[in-house]
Amino acid sequence: MRLYSGYLKQPLLYPALLGLSIAINGCSLSYSSKSISDSTSSIVSSPSSVSGKSKKYQNEIADYTVAYIKSSQPGADYTSFLKGLSDIAAKEGVTNWDQDSLTYTGIGIGLKKAGTEGAAYETYKKNFAGGDSNKMEEIQSGYESAE
Repeated sequence: MRLYSGYLKQPLLYPALLGLSIAINGCSLSYSSKSISDSTSSIVSSPSSVSGKSKKYQNEIADYTVAYIKSSQPGADYTSFLKGLSDIAAKEGVTNWDQDSLTYTGIGIGLKKAGTEGAAYETYKKNFAGGDSNKMEEIQSGYESAE
């Protein structure tokens, strides 16, 4: 890290640069070696770092998606699919499942495992995501991560 001499003239920056915390009255001094990236790393997760309970939920969504795809007819009723997702989420204690990325990643995994490709895949992706581009990206991410 390169420090510029102009910044070092600001005495209030010293504690911030060194990771120190000094109380106003001068009675307390502490040092923290934990970096910001260390404290935020647990907040950010990727599909490969999904916890056990979350992984179970995602797998149940994927399995349900496979079963739905294999048993549905063209012109499928997406309302019944969404109801099934809601039931799985309730059973697993997942609130706001329709805003949870694990739901859509799981759908993508299920679509891949069901062998859905081409126009059929694009149609399911768009309909399951309700046309929401972020949810469609999450489905795509799950689809690409599936084995």
